[in-house]
Amino acid sequence: MSEPATLKQGIREHLGQFSLHVLLVFATGLTIGSQRTVVPVLGEEVLGVESLFVIGSFVVSFGIVKSILNLYAGKWGEEYGRKPVLVAGWLTALPLPVILIVAPSWWWIVAGNLLLGINQALTWSMAINAKIDLASPDQRGLAVGIDESFGYTGVAVGAWITGVIAGIWNLRPEPFYFLAVVVVLAVLISVFLIRETVQYAQAEGDDGDHDANLAFGEVLKRATYGDRTLFAAAQAGHIENFVDTLFWIAVPLYLVSQGLGIAAVGVVVGAHSAMYFLQIGTGGLADRIGRRPPVIWGMFLAGGGVLGMVLVEGYLAWAALAAASGLGMALLYPNLMTVPSDAAHPTWRSAGMGVYRMWRDSGYAVGAIAIGLTMQFASIETAFYMTALLMFLSGAVVYIWMEETHPEFGTHEPPAPATEPATGAVAED
Repeated sequence: MSEPATLKQGIREHLGQFSLHVLLVFATGLTIGSQRTVVPVLGEEVLGVESLFVIGSFVVSFGIVKSILNLYAGKWGEEYGRKPVLVAGWLTALPLPVILIVAPSWWWIVAGNLLLGINQALTWSMAINAKIDLASPDQRGLAVGIDESFGYTGVAVGAWITGVIAGIWNLRPEPFYFLAVVVVLAVLISVFLIRETVQYAQAEGDDGDHDANLAFGEVLKRATYGDRTLFAAAQAGHIENFVDTLFWIAVPLYLVSQGLGIAAVGVVVGAHSAMYFLQIGTGGLADRIGRRPPVIWGMFLAGGGVLGMVLVEGYLAWAALAAASGLGMALLYPNLMTVPSDAAHPTWRSAGMGVYRMWRDSGYAVGAIAIGLTMQFASIETAFYMTALLMFLSGAVVYIWMEETHPEFGTHEPPAPATEPATGAVAED
């Protein structure tokens, strides 16, 4: 039976709503990007934080909250719909600019980043799930690529704009006025213009497949360690966020220590994030050649770019290698996320992707602790070496264990369930 016309999937058929979700994920990127250049330097130069490990603490709080909320955001998106979770995420961000402007100590910023973690988990999770809901199955890689490209372009633009503002005026409050405008506009769009999309996933999943009725605990098990391919994706997602954390904490401090001005630091950090826009092509590329090759290429290229940054000197060389690392991330980032999307049944796809995103974004917290301790007790340069080595080792795990999950020519077969499937769907667990 053909599906009703009102539930027909396809990016072109839902271009208006799809575009609004693209705009919102760009705003999500702007929100986190507004911290990338300014906040580490703010901690060191304005709030007087001397410990490099303590400076990394604001990313630890962010990563812990975001990883946990990613897990439940997917589940809540199945239970309550995408829009309520999206709106809640943007409402959570409203106090953040005020906290950054008035914070009398570094620990206020650490606490404020709890709100940032909630915001990023809820808004980005729902933005990507809504795009996948609206896109047809053969456009899934493209949908994820568009989502990630515009989200991380937002990160780059936010880092660049706040760096320029700080260079012209001050480290605060002026850069965070920009952040306040972004958050307010995103709240208004989410409340008044966005429509619910969960019904498209429900219609797509109404096929009688026994795999549709996995309890939430079974989804967590399968997406973590019950499936070797999904484990390879989860560990790669976890480690690749060390690169993102490095550019958030260590890269600005390293470049400032090498004599680069704050505006130029914003350009180098922005060059890395700007390459993520290429995900609009790398996601579509994986629809044609498979998920596995871009992920493998990306892991090694991103690690190589990180390693190269401490082996060269000069503004242009740093910017070029930051961009090379960003290109590697553009190759791997959307296609790692498409692996659980391919492997999951539509009725628990949001929850399965939530599990992957939990393991991926816990890499922020673990990476911030590892990078912060390395900077504190060894050197900033050692943090670059460590991150590059971990990327190479993780890429080797992907090469050995990850099977292709592309729905047309993939080799991956999900493991047979150990017991009879649960009678309730994920939303009922």
